[in-house]
Order: sequence, then C-alpha cells, then structure tokens
Amino acid sequence: MSSNKTHHREKIAILFFLLFLAMTGLMGRLIFLMIFRSEHYSAMALDLHERERTIKAARGTIIDANGTVIATNRTVCTISVIHNQIRKADEVVAVLSKELGLQEDEVRKKVEKYSSREIIKTNVDKAMGDTIRSYHLDGVKVDEDYKRYYPYDTLASTVLGFTGGDNQGIIGLEVKYEQYLKGLNGKILTMSDAAGIEIENAAEDRIEPVAGQDLHISLDVNVQRYCEQAAYQVMEKKGAKRVSIIVMNPQNGEIMAMVNAPEFNLNDPFTLNADAGVPASDKEKQDLLNKMWRNPCINDTYEPGSTFKIVTAAAGLEAGVVKLDDHFSCPGFRVVEDRKIRCHKVGGHGSETFLQGMMNSCNPVLIDVGQRLGVDNYYKYFEQFGLKGKTGIDLPGEASTIMHKKDNMGLVELATVSFGQSFQITPLQLITTASAIINGGNRVTPHFGVKSVSTDGASVHEFTYPVSEGIISAQTSETMRYILEQVVAEGSGKRGQVDGYRVGGKTATSEKLPRSLKKYISSFIGFAPADNPQVIALITIDEPEGIYYGGTIAAPVIADIFKNILPYLGIEPTEEKSASAFRIYG
Repeated sequence: MSSNKTHHREKIAILFFLLFLAMTGLMGRLIFLMIFRSEHYSAMALDLHERERTIKAARGTIIDANGTVIATNRTVCTISVIHNQIRKADEVVAVLSKELGLQEDEVRKKVEKYSSREIIKTNVDKAMGDTIRSYHLDGVKVDEDYKRYYPYDTLASTVLGFTGGDNQGIIGLEVKYEQYLKGLNGKILTMSDAAGIEIENAAEDRIEPVAGQDLHISLDVNVQRYCEQAAYQVMEKKGAKRVSIIVMNPQNGEIMAMVNAPEFNLNDPFTLNADAGVPASDKEKQDLLNKMWRNPCINDTYEPGSTFKIVTAAAGLEAGVVKLDDHFSCPGFRVVEDRKIRCHKVGGHGSETFLQGMMNSCNPVLIDVGQRLGVDNYYKYFEQFGLKGKTGIDLPGEASTIMHKKDNMGLVELATVSFGQSFQITPLQLITTASAIINGGNRVTPHFGVKSVSTDGASVHEFTYPVSEGIISAQTSETMRYILEQVVAEGSGKRGQVDGYRVGGKTATSEKLPRSLKKYISSFIGFAPADNPQVIALITIDEPEGIYYGGTIAAPVIADIFKNILPYLGIEPTEEKSASAFRIYG
C-alpha cells in the first residue's frame, strides 16, 4: 500500500516538474516576444490597422523652345470603396452606378467584395468626383489623380508619345524621359479598428508627393505647326500615303520639327485614324494602332535615291578621286559588269563636268565616282560618316541602316549604292549625315531634349550629346555647300529656291520595292543659308499619285517652309550670289 503511494507521489512530482518546465518555457517565450520582438509585432499590429492610399505625383510638363507647354496634366479622380466601412450598401451601389454610368451588377460585385480596397473607376472628371464626394457615403473614397493632357491634340504625336492608365510613358519622349517626368508618389496612412472601420479623429500620416521635372525640348510649336500644315496639303493634293518632314539645326542637332502625317490624337490615342479602316479583330486593331503610333522618320528605312548622291560626292572629293571640273560622258546609261544601269534622262546628258553631273543628278557620273573610290574606300567612308550605326536620337525604336556586307559588295552593288539604291537608311540618318557634310565636317547627334528642371527651379539638368569631329575636311564641306547651292540655283532643285535666300539642296525620286508596283518616294533635302547653314530640312512623300518627281513636288514644299520659317527664326535674307565668293578647288 505504501509503495503505491510512493509511486503516485513520484508521478505527481514528475507531472509538476514537467508543468514547471512548460510554464518556464512559456514565460521565457513571452518575455522574449515582449522585450526582444516587441518592435516587430508592434509594426505588424500597426500595419494591420493602417490603411494606405497613394497620392499620385504630378507628371512633369513638356515645354517647347518658346516656353509653350505642349504636354501637361489635368486633375481627375479615382473612385474606390472599402468594404468594412460601408454602412448602406444599396445606396452606395445606386449612387455610383447612376453618377458613373455603370451597370448596378458590376458595381455591386465590387461593393460586396471583402477586400481592403476596390477601385470602381479611374480617370473620373474632377467635377464628377466632387459630386460623388458631396454624398458623404461611408466607405466611398474619392482620391485625386492626374491624367496627361496635350493642348494641341495631334501636334507632334509620334514625337511626344503618350501615357497609359498608370500615367507612365508608352512611346516617344514620354517614355524616353520617364525617369525625369514621372515624379515620386506620396501616401496617406489612416488608422482603422479590428473590423476595418476608419477611426474618426485618429492621427493621419501624410507623405507628400514630389512632382516630376519639366522637360524643355528643342521642338518649336510654330515651326511644327507650319510643317504639319504643309505636309497635309501636299498629302491631300498628291493623294500620298504618308508625308514626313524633319527640320533641324545642322550645327548642333537640335530638331525644330518632326512631322509624320497623318498624325493621331494624343488625347485619344487608342482610337484609330479615320483612314485606318475597321479592324476585324482585337489583334488586327492592335496591329493598326502600332502602325499608327510608328514614327517613320526614325522607325522605318527606305532607299534614299538621289539625295544620297551627297554622300558619294563628299566621299569622292575627300578621297581626291574627283574634282569639280573633271569631265564625264553620259550616254543615258552605264554598263557595270553584266548590268546596264540607266540614267533618269533616257537620251543621256552627254559631256558634263562633275559639278554639272551633280546639278543634273546624273546616275552615270556618280557611278563613275563610286567605281573610282572602289569597294574598300567607299565602305570606309560609309562607316566614317556614321552610316553603319544609329544616330543616337533621344527617341525609342530607332532603326539601323540595312547595307550590303562588305564581302558581298561587288561592282554592281557599289554602282547602285553610289546613287542611293539597293540599301536602306532612315530619313533621320540621311539628314544627320548631310548635316555633317555641310556644317564643316562635324557629325552631331540629333535630339529634342535640352534640359529638365524641377518644379521649384532648384534643380536643372542640361542634356549633352556626343559630336564626332572631322568626318570630312572643312574644304570638302565648303565645296559640297557650293555644289548643292548650284543644284538649287540652276540644276534639278530649282523649285527649292527662296527669294532673297541662298539655298542648297538635292532632290530624289526613289522607286519602292518591289519595283513591279511602280510606287515611288519623292524627296528633297534643303538647307539655308547655303554659306552658313542654320536650318536643314528633309521631306519624304510616300506613294504620290500622278507626277512623282522629287524636284517637282517635294522641293516646292521645303521652299515654302523656308520662306515662312527663315524670317521667323531671325535668319536675314541676302542677295549675295555664291559664285562670286567661291574658289573652285582644283
């Protein structure tokens, strides 16, 4: 009997010991959590009771060369609901569906969904947001936000680009300078009870947003608008598929205008242009939108045709294989290996100097210059002029030159390249290379961005761009300016003349692929003043109907643009003739 009692006492002692250990462990754990982990669990508890709402930062504006705002913001509202704070669900559903023009079933699903926050609608006009706020509905939140707004609708649409629903840049300058424009969002932190209901009179933490920086660009609204007007006029007159115009300062690469007609409405970028047709599917619509948003000046390549003779001439002069008074013979064609390559003048130009060959835009003369250079030398200058790479413009999606590999370039390919066929470049690459040839030999980087400035003006970031100096000599550059001035004064570019101004330039009429379609791109590149170029412009007219020669339909457009923008830019007219001041280098 006593042994049983002793056995029970041992069991009880063991039990008490185990309970003591358990209690000691629990107390130790509790002390550990209360002392050493208190900050962690306090933060978790705070997070559980805090509700966070974002305060959107205002996106930086985009400002043109004159200080005109061309991209800004409009205040809009985001309407949302918090389930645990709603007291009259039916009233909330009725008011929101009525005021926002939404289906009741759609609104009710979100109102009855148990979540921390459900967005009912974004980009609501501020007036409507104020109306909904005036109902004082528990659980309904009206937060102010920003929506991108473009005061000029279609102006420079493919250049500026637009933003998406989250106000982030999608294409154009909007996406290229996103890091400067976007700003830093703020926050509102409020306290709620265990049921998720906001506690009245509780302290509210607020982190203010930081607005994005303003982007100052070289684009000039007045020059852009005039160029767009000219582009639409010639597009309508010639029934063209598309017209692109670039106007740039050849001395520093600042772009004053870049037009791609037809442009699209930046305030409604997901609506197709009227001539785009009706898409059969969502995929087809997206394809059409992507096509509408493209910037052909930098995204698309084409055969430049005779405007590229500027490059062949500059390379020939720089290499010393040709002089202005060298004589050539043009019977209307040139035979290269087994190929008969024709001149645009079927009967030929007869005997002519190199200068006259350029003025006449004679293919055989430029073929001969290319043959004198040879494949190795021509390829060297092609690379030296920067034509193998990209221009480095501050816009996304720039296309590269499509050129024969050197090993695959025979005499026939050399001949066709010499007058601008059998390879492709972008319009921007052509005008950038031409700028280097006429500005003294410095290849500048074409660009729009000038500087970014914080809203308080305290921070200013000046953008800089690389310059490749001496791609040709100053003497060759001067000779090229003279040649191209004569092309406009007395040659194929006569329709590019502007009264009172010395203008240089080159025309082109290039046949699109496949040749059997007989579709053409008419173009003209011009610059002024010819002795000290301050403006260079390129127009490409895609698939004009009827007369399609660049000298006939493209050159007059640039002449008209120059007639209007040169005085505006403060470039004084002069009647001085180039021949009296120019020395022919022999």
